[in-house]
Amino acid sequence: MVQVTPRSEAGLLAAERALQTAQLAGDVAALDRLLHDRLVAIGPDGARHTKNQDLAAYRSGSSVITDVVEEDVEVLVAGSTGVTFFTGTIGGTFGGQPMSARLRYTRTWVHDDEAGWRILAAHIAVQPPLP
Repeated sequence: MVQVTPRSEAGLLAAERALQTAQLAGDVAALDRLLHDRLVAIGPDGARHTKNQDLAAYRSGSSVITDVVEEDVEVLVAGSTGVTFFTGTIGGTFGGQPMSARLRYTRTWVHDDEAGWRILAAHIAVQPPLP
């Protein structure tokens, strides 16, 4: 049996799954807990986004994720730092426009005993469609 400790790969994978659930539900409170206050995320267009911008987009309804189809997820943990590599198709409405794209997210997570795993940095890249 694999032991699931907060700083284990299984613990980080659980945080990644909680993030996907919060995104699909538009759960701003859960997203607030999962995103580090100093978050920097680089979107597929190269634009820089902060935690406050991301949460505001969910609150206003300008970011709505309706589909997350995971193809692959890899998890690495070194001490209190973790990285997830997610590849999949994301669908929804962004900036009032419908969108569906195959994306790769690289997320750097930090863990502390009080807050658990939180995303400090993220990079999103468009991937070619599957053949």
